Amino acid sequence: MSDSEPRMIEILRILTQHDKPIGSKLIADELRDKGFNLGERAVRYHMQVLDEKGYTERMGYSGRVITELGREKLEKGLIYDQVDFIYSKFEEMIYLTDFNYMTQTGNVVVNTSTVYNEESIDILKDIIESGLSVSPYVNLNEDKSEGRIEVTTLCGTTIDGILLNEGISSQPVYGGLIKVEDYKPIRFEELISYKKTSLTPLDAFSSPNRTSVLDVVDSGNGIIPANFRLIPGVGRERTIEIIKKLDKIGIGGVIGISDEGKDILGIPVPDGMVGIAIVGGITPFRAVQESGENIDIKIAEEIRDFKTLSPITTTIRNHLKPVTHDLQPKISFLLSKSWNLIQQVNFDIEKRKGNIVSNISYLKRDDLDKALNIMEETYNDDPKHINPYYQIMDHPTDDDTVGIATICSLSIDGILINNGIICNPKYGGLLELTEPSLFIELISYNGSTVDPHKIFIAKDMTSVSTSIGPKKVLASFKEIPYISRDYAVDLLDTLDKTGFSIYKIGKPRALTYNAKADNYNFGIVAGSGLNSIAAIREKGIDIHVKAIEKLIPFEKMNRL
Repeated sequence: MSDSEPRMIEILRILTQHDKPIGSKLIADELRDKGFNLGERAVRYHMQVLDEKGYTERMGYSGRVITELGREKLEKGLIYDQVDFIYSKFEEMIYLTDFNYMTQTGNVVVNTSTVYNEESIDILKDIIESGLSVSPYVNLNEDKSEGRIEVTTLCGTTIDGILLNEGISSQPVYGGLIKVEDYKPIRFEELISYKKTSLTPLDAFSSPNRTSVLDVVDSGNGIIPANFRLIPGVGRERTIEIIKKLDKIGIGGVIGISDEGKDILGIPVPDGMVGIAIVGGITPFRAVQESGENIDIKIAEEIRDFKTLSPITTTIRNHLKPVTHDLQPKISFLLSKSWNLIQQVNFDIEKRKGNIVSNISYLKRDDLDKALNIMEETYNDDPKHINPYYQIMDHPTDDDTVGIATICSLSIDGILINNGIICNPKYGGLLELTEPSLFIELISYNGSTVDPHKIFIAKDMTSVSTSIGPKKVLASFKEIPYISRDYAVDLLDTLDKTGFSIYKIGKPRALTYNAKADNYNFGIVAGSGLNSIAAIREKGIDIHVKAIEKLIPFEKMNRL
């Protein structure tokens, strides 16, 4: 990667934020604000390179605009930078929020989504009236010729911005899913850290069947999206005052506020800090999705003048009961839960025997033969990227259901550790097999409670079995200290020949498929055993994906 690549990516980002051509002076000014010290002459050089690549287009003397190819480059380029950018984007939105709740004027953060009928609007209204939203203030922009309605709603990040304007630092930490029982929020069931993902956390959990907002409204039991942030303990009382005033003018959605240093909803709160859970701004949109209506959801998309919004209803009935500080089990992140399994891997490379970590996915027994045929076809079509090992396992309680066990890539970490090599699983990712191959999504194992590959499968983001366009396969990125490189390369080469799907061994201080290892480390990319399972799902077979399940003997596995 050249030093100019991050600058060009940032220029493309700046261009996307303007709806008209802009010149090198404005770009240089905005780059300087982002920490890039480039003069106009240097910007013009970078713009010329972008023009030649087809990422930008000159519009006479007015300046340049980004092309569709440029948008695609921005979406897929520098994925390690995108992981940082997600959090910085929210910080930028917080900073740009200047809403004055006393005068009800200024800019707020909004989510804008598109629905396609009035029934969807009615569902949105019902959810907002139930209190499962940040605010009843919306903007409806109907395009009758296209048969769609653009719906803009208030995002919970607005509250972080309001608190900042009052001198209270509010730090977005997690996005996740809260379990509700009898209208009482119980605990966060799933979490993803804002600082460790290329996907916005609530977007990661937006796949079908992940939430049950409609059930919460109807019966008081279900799962709703929510965000969690921390504030300094000294600001607690002032924050409660502000939240009460915001609630009176129609900005709310606060689910619970912890005492200083006290855990809440299963999330540990550090000493001196206070945790705040706020209902996800996309919650009403998730209800539309649950109902089966077509919807295009976007998250924290832009800053909008509050005056452009108006109440969709004046009736708000808060369904949720107050959160109590009952002692809930603390939430464990995926890597914390997995280390004990990794530690128990005892696979002997020379004998090709011993325990490895497996994924087990369940499907109807009647679909098994068809599923195995799909796995075999997928492997034969692309043996480099598909792991060939599997084992059929009975379901513990259902005779009509059967499990397919595959090798989890965390087995590789266990094998290397057993051989005296430190190996840290860093990211689960979605790898696009272009030339060169590139990670287009990354989620940290240490910043998520759910396996990233399971998320990508649930959101139908894979294309393992496609014959049209580039394939998108599941892969993991690991770090190994440079000092052990020679020995590690020998072991990894042997594992690859055995069938453990080692895609690439990176070099120190170099990107590996667009992912970045820390200094004095190098990266390796390994294929996921769930790729063949993703292919089964892509072919329309209903299969329940479970990742990082148990230890099984490698020698008892079958090979495609």
